[in-house]
Amino acid sequence: MKSSQSPQRYDRNQTYRWNYDHAPESTPHEDVPRVAGEWTFCGLPVDSPLGIPAGPLLNGRWVLYYAALGFDVLTYKTVRSSARECYPLPNLVPVGIDEIHGNERSVAMSDEMKGSWAVSFGMPSTSPDVWRRDIEWTRKQLPSGKLLSVSVVGTIQPDWSIEQLADDYAHCAKWAVESGADCIETNFSCPNVSTCDGQLFQQPQSAAIVADRVRAAIGNTPYIIKIGHVVTEEEARELLRSTGPFINAVAMTNSVAVPVTDTTGNPMFDGQVRGICGQATFAASLSQVELFQRVIASGEKEISIIGVGGASSADDVRRYLTSGATAVHLATAAMVDPLIGIKIRREL
Repeated sequence: MKSSQSPQRYDRNQTYRWNYDHAPESTPHEDVPRVAGEWTFCGLPVDSPLGIPAGPLLNGRWVLYYAALGFDVLTYKTVRSSARECYPLPNLVPVGIDEIHGNERSVAMSDEMKGSWAVSFGMPSTSPDVWRRDIEWTRKQLPSGKLLSVSVVGTIQPDWSIEQLADDYAHCAKWAVESGADCIETNFSCPNVSTCDGQLFQQPQSAAIVADRVRAAIGNTPYIIKIGHVVTEEEARELLRSTGPFINAVAMTNSVAVPVTDTTGNPMFDGQVRGICGQATFAASLSQVELFQRVIASGEKEISIIGVGGASSADDVRRYLTSGATAVHLATAAMVDPLIGIKIRREL
């Protein structure tokens, strides 16, 4: 039975907290087409290659909402070992660019959403007692064929060593697994924070220390690292060499970071870079998937690739899959059009 109600969307004109508190009260009843073939995610069976990355799913009610709309791997928004507020509004700013590769001097905001936006959340989180209960409740509600992945990040403190940051990542990961997470994702890339926890993908040795601690904490639970924009084979090879022994998959690309200006050319966000997400990142992310696939194919360990960035059609999904990704996750397109998963499934 198809729902007659209009789908609920994240309201970018409201605060992050408002959208958390006003998550969908019930799951929609839509006809979700089956995707032909046998699909797995980090070795676990799923109904399709479609998923939602860390970002749109602020809590369990958002997870269940999108699980009913054709997405099979649901990534719970990044959680921390202590509560943190979101950056203030505006924190989702539409931008007027068709394609972005990271070497742009800046990108200008747009008065209307044209498929891409600058994201400025800063990895907010509820307190562990809140998110642990919510994850436990959420996992119990998910139907078969769906997986709950939980994104975690360490919260750097003054004078902390990398080992202390790694332990903080590991504590969060262990808590998430104990609460029912099927998979763990560590966020090694957030262009909207300036501390090292947001740039670990650019520090292979530090990333390896964190990945090692997380693996020890979660046992055999599938483990994904989410990384930012990488353009050279040397960088890709070094990152995989360092983290490869501990991980099952790598998710890319966590936005492309550039400065953002308003419509008159004045800097926004105090002139700091912000991650651009959406259709404009598709070409860069697809190229990165192809790069990592070549590097992985030349190595000894099988590591899966999760394509993240700009996909908004069945053709985009197919291009990711043929380029080496084993799964494709949508954020911006799904936030703008919650029914996009069903539309894509009809054409796959």
